[in-house]
Amino acid sequence: MSIEKGKEVIRKKIINLTNNPGIYKMLSEKNEILYVGKAKNIPSRLKNYVSDNHLPIRTERMLSLTRRLETTTTSNESEALLLEANLIKKHKPRFNILLRDDKSFPYIFIGEKDPWPQLTKLRGKKNRDGYYFGPFASVGSANWTIKILQKIFLLRVCDDTVFRNRDRACILYQIKRCSAPCVGKIDRDNYKNLVRDAVDFISGKSQTIQKNLSEEMEKASNDLDYEKAAIIRDRIKALTQIQSSQKINQTNLKEADVISIFKESGRTCVQVFFFRSKQNWGNQAYYPKHDPDEEESKILSSFLGQFYENKSVPRLVLLNESLGDEKLLEKTFSEREKKQIIIKEAKNKDEKIVSKMAEKNAKQALTQKILETESNSKLIDKLADKFDLKFNVNLIEVYDNSHIQGTDSVGALIAFGKDGFIKKRYRKFNIKSETVKNDDYGMMKEVLRRRFSRALKDENSTRALPDLVLIDGGKGQYSVSRETLNDLGLHELPIVAIAKGKNRNAGDETFFHDEKKFKFKKNDPTLFFLQRLRDESHRFAISTHRAKRRKSLSKSLLDQISGIGRGRKRALLNHFGSAKSVESASFEDLKSVKGIEEKVAKKIHEFFHEN
Repeated sequence: MSIEKGKEVIRKKIINLTNNPGIYKMLSEKNEILYVGKAKNIPSRLKNYVSDNHLPIRTERMLSLTRRLETTTTSNESEALLLEANLIKKHKPRFNILLRDDKSFPYIFIGEKDPWPQLTKLRGKKNRDGYYFGPFASVGSANWTIKILQKIFLLRVCDDTVFRNRDRACILYQIKRCSAPCVGKIDRDNYKNLVRDAVDFISGKSQTIQKNLSEEMEKASNDLDYEKAAIIRDRIKALTQIQSSQKINQTNLKEADVISIFKESGRTCVQVFFFRSKQNWGNQAYYPKHDPDEEESKILSSFLGQFYENKSVPRLVLLNESLGDEKLLEKTFSEREKKQIIIKEAKNKDEKIVSKMAEKNAKQALTQKILETESNSKLIDKLADKFDLKFNVNLIEVYDNSHIQGTDSVGALIAFGKDGFIKKRYRKFNIKSETVKNDDYGMMKEVLRRRFSRALKDENSTRALPDLVLIDGGKGQYSVSRETLNDLGLHELPIVAIAKGKNRNAGDETFFHDEKKFKFKKNDPTLFFLQRLRDESHRFAISTHRAKRRKSLSKSLLDQISGIGRGRKRALLNHFGSAKSVESASFEDLKSVKGIEEKVAKKIHEFFHEN
């Protein structure tokens, strides 16, 4: 491993650099970005790579592959930090600390300008006027909160189209989950009071609301309106339920993320607890990818930069580890968010309690992850031994098809590695060829050809080839799959096909590989493992097919009219309530709809009244 070529690249570059802050990128011979770093002074930082003779092994390995160096100057170090985080997330360089999970978090949204505000879950840009509450750690915790809020405040959750076109109250009104503003069961002022109470509650003012509800229940009881009193009683119960779930928040944190890191056996878990409005809104575990010898403080610092790259930062970020560059992160995030942000290690008693709780969760999550990885590694090794595979198996891809008599035909791909199912590698394939939509063999050929020909064309593809292909099917599926991969030049890529057998009993599966049949004992752990992979691919294929079928069934006649896109379709349905009402509408009525010009209205009218 020679590092001199990489050092020489850096020496030549330093000569022409000025003492400015910014970022630098190290690239390989194939222009792959190996590493992205930031610096207050770029040439000074780069000099460390060429002057230090005792570099970490990881750094030496990186330098041995480096053939080009690119730099970008910024006006200050804060800009460099943000640019570094953005480039790391975009390119995922192999020698950087990487945050693997990068999903957006759900928020609860209540509209402000809507006369009858809707309670809903929202992901993505906050471009609507209203109240946003979050983030929630998972969709499940957001849905649970919405369900409780429905019980307490009886706000509508239906979309605008449904709301505007109802002529009688839905089931949610009958089970006391909605006040039915759609059919006038509540007036506008009282509904706005419910909205205000809901906003106050989510903002942490639950005690006042509980007191008001208790007084209201007592009054209803005194007035002998026992039905109303019972409804308010159920609302108070729901309120008590959500309050009791928040007892974990012992520190009374109003707006904070509590982040704790735990490292063991060269692997790390970072646990994030979300506290908003003095309430705990869930937690999420992350497993950053890094060198086994990397320091915890450096991992945590890199995690914060990438984690908050596209997320809003709360006023307080509480850590279980000192970083060393807290002030730079504080300054950067404060300037971006236009508010004072504090990033600090937990010091006092109350802060340490919640920080230790997050650390304990991180430890438990990492232990579980390590055990699962070890178990998966053993199962994969046994699978390789059973089928006498020549290469190490690290990535398995499983394929299945789904259709109903050739309609809504889809192919599905799932992936499995030593860390478990890799959801980001899942893929669905809408079958394009009309001739194979009712042909399981033809569908499998199309799916495999599309997947692997694409990967072979793109040399720098992140969609690396698997080490094993598992097919849900029998000998016929094995043959067409083998033929397809051979045509693409992938003769060495092993294939295993799984057939359920004549009686289709679990445990009676027959496996086909390399022109041989294989059977397992019914209690063999490897068989259970293969069944689990098969069942997951089948589940994904079925759910993909059902989603496609649902979408096709929901299409209306409006979709067949040229010039009627999503916006105009929504305007028509909001105005008339249904496609059937649009069909019976007059030309003048169509023309009166906002966004429907005379020419378009004429086209719609002629479509439904050809004769």
